[in-house]
Amino acid sequence: MSILSEFSLIQTYFEQFTTDRDDVELGIGDDCALLNAPTDQAIAVSIDTLVEGVHFFADVEPESLGHKSLAVGLSDLAAMGAEPAWFTLALTLPEIDDDWLKSFSNGLAKLAKEHNIQLVGGDTTEGPLTISIQVHGFVDQSQAMRRSNAKLGDMIYVSGCIGDAGAALNLHLQQLNDEQLDNDDKVYFQQRLECPTPRVSLGQDLLGLATAAIDISDGLLIDLAHILDKSGVGARLNLAKLPLSKSLAKINHKIAQTLALQSGDDYELCFIVPPQNFSEVEKRFKGQVTRIGMITDDNGIYYIDDNDKLIELTGTGYEHFTR
Repeated sequence: MSILSEFSLIQTYFEQFTTDRDDVELGIGDDCALLNAPTDQAIAVSIDTLVEGVHFFADVEPESLGHKSLAVGLSDLAAMGAEPAWFTLALTLPEIDDDWLKSFSNGLAKLAKEHNIQLVGGDTTEGPLTISIQVHGFVDQSQAMRRSNAKLGDMIYVSGCIGDAGAALNLHLQQLNDEQLDNDDKVYFQQRLECPTPRVSLGQDLLGLATAAIDISDGLLIDLAHILDKSGVGARLNLAKLPLSKSLAKINHKIAQTLALQSGDDYELCFIVPPQNFSEVEKRFKGQVTRIGMITDDNGIYYIDDNDKLIELTGTGYEHFTR
């Protein structure tokens, strides 16, 4: 990819496709963007990389891939309770494909406009298909939901339903019996995997009510464990309370529970609420969130089975560089 074609690519497909924010003094087209940050808030920053064959299949629709590439970063902002502001894009392409780029940028642009987040810079190069997006947002530093804030007696909640993206992955790999599922179920699972909904509004609404949060990208158990480790606490989960979608509930119950606990890519929020805020959260977010457990002084994560027997969990979620 020549230098000329690199700049032409950015100008053609990405320069004008997102919202224009007043706090961007200088965006795409110079060595650096010039941005005006509010003086009364902290800047939240996160970066994610998606690699073909690792994070997505080669046959994924490019519009869906554009959506998801930004959604995973927005989900990180949501977990901190941050308001999205700007993002940068580094795109590695095996070749310049006009139709693919139009579709990819369209998926990216739709989600960017929905959350008023502006593309302010980036880079393109030639190589295996890889997308890296860094997101920036604003949050009140005193209310940001840090992983280290969970305390004994707090309750554990999750948003939405979990395990659906894992079901889609297992269906794709032919590792899940689909006899109980109809086509609508399969389409739903695929949508959850390829076009997740970042819980940005929920994250902001939880400020002042939840003290800690994390987005479920690698699986509930492994992501919750990050909060427990940072906070020096343990947890007990009630498996009967795990929020399963109607589609996931159609399959074998134990398999559905395992997917809800261990599979990633749902990009729901797992968050921690102190006792004084239980009733407010239950009232304000009824139907949107589910209480699944509590913070304890246990060493690790335990759950109560159908016979009220306390059993230590040993499974985890997805981790890179582990064999």
